Amino acid sequence: MNIGIDIEEIERFAKYLKNKNCLQRFFVKEEISYSLQKKNAVQHLAVRFAAKEAVWKALRSTENIKLSIADISIKNTKDGKPYVCIKRKRCKKINISLSHTKKYVVAVAIVFDKIY
Repeated sequence: MNIGIDIEEIERFAKYLKNKNCLQRFFVKEEISYSLQKKNAVQHLAVRFAAKEAVWKALRSTENIKLSIADISIKNTKDGKPYVCIKRKRCKKINISLSHTKKYVVAVAIVFDKIY
């Protein structure tokens, strides 16, 4: 089992809302759509980025695979629980928890077993 954590300042992500190239560099279409339909879109983008970083940190010590932030995506179940996809496939061997304040977002990822 490995753990990854990341914290981000929300303000840093405000510029991404204005730049579609930046959005597409870090997020898949579903993450962008989900976030943009929310009242505070920048907060949703920032917490997804933090989750991707937390997952990447937890995986880099356990997996011999090369992953970029774009290979990791964060989606939600119908009841709102976030989950991880690796290269667009749901990965049930990773749990995440997301939280935020007005200024910061934080995410923790726990990898329970090898994913490949």
